Amino acid sequence: MSERAGKYLIQPGGYRAFIPAPLPPDPPIRYTPELLSLLSEADRTLARLDGIASVLPNRDLFIAMYVKKEALLSSQIEGTQASLEGVLEFEADIKPDDSLDDIQEVVNYVRALNFGIKRLHELPMSLRLIKEVHKILMEGVRGQHRRPGEFRREQNFIGPLGGTIQEATFIPPPPDRVEELMGEWERFLHADDAIPPLVRIGLIHAQFETIHPFMDGNGRAGRLLITLYLAWKAILAYPLLYLSFYLKANRTAYYDALDRVRKEGAWEAWLTFFLEGVRQTSQAAGQTAQEIIALKDTLIQKLSQRPETTLTVIRLVDLLFTKPVIGTQQAAEYLEVTTKRAGQLLHQFVDEGILREITGKRRYKKYLFQPYVEIISRGTQAG
Repeated sequence: MSERAGKYLIQPGGYRAFIPAPLPPDPPIRYTPELLSLLSEADRTLARLDGIASVLPNRDLFIAMYVKKEALLSSQIEGTQASLEGVLEFEADIKPDDSLDDIQEVVNYVRALNFGIKRLHELPMSLRLIKEVHKILMEGVRGQHRRPGEFRREQNFIGPLGGTIQEATFIPPPPDRVEELMGEWERFLHADDAIPPLVRIGLIHAQFETIHPFMDGNGRAGRLLITLYLAWKAILAYPLLYLSFYLKANRTAYYDALDRVRKEGAWEAWLTFFLEGVRQTSQAAGQTAQEIIALKDTLIQKLSQRPETTLTVIRLVDLLFTKPVIGTQQAAEYLEVTTKRAGQLLHQFVDEGILREITGKRRYKKYLFQPYVEIISRGTQAG
């Protein structure tokens, strides 16, 4: 068994915990032609995504929707059962069919990520920032009583639900080593060397998951760190790269690649997997953004061809990209029309297949911008 990434040590309880070696790997990463080609392609697709994002309609609101998608997918990797429609209904004060506890985990992820991105304006990537983000992530959800925002003081492990530590598939370092290991991790985060940023964040993510510094929420926190790092280093002007779609679709390969790092020191294999994820996810996000642009153009073109279409109708299309769940009163206030006129327009959009009524009420109805949500929610089906 290679000790390039660290080694297993017998603990007083008789089990073996893994102690990771400090980053960067020794011997250094071997940049094979395949790895260099993948790194170059990942860099190019990221740059392309940034360019597409710059021409998006209501870019900030599109990003907010994409953050919800990432939050949902990241939570689903940990077993959360929730839907994007359920999250949107919850935010619009509609009682969703989904579990409120599951939705709260998704909402917390959104809050934690948004907090982290704003906090980076006053605080660099650091252990302090990570603890603050983790505290928000775990507020009021499963694991809330396991010292959110504090590094663990107990041994944790990964294994079958309800299983013992002897049945664990992976046992992270003992608690008395966590502070020291996370200190080394932080030093690598800030190291001034020639390691490419995408390679560095791949190493950082894997090492974080190996240390597993919190009692709960390490998977979500570790995936959230990827976006925060990209924002901190200004690698993306707009935070639109979220890897959970790829990691959920390749969950077994994800865990296997991390396991191979620990057992074989297979850092190159992990980075190949990680960079392929960056490439695929950047490409998918760019395609989604282009579909959103095309959707808006198609709707406006279709409606503009009708003699009865007014500027108010076009403004309602704009509004839907801002508020994909909307009620009559909101529409009336934004469009500066009567509630009766707003209701007529919303019913027209239902007939056109643009909106779907989601409350089933006779009064105070709310409508979902169906085509938009279908595009964003692709791949978020639980399971």
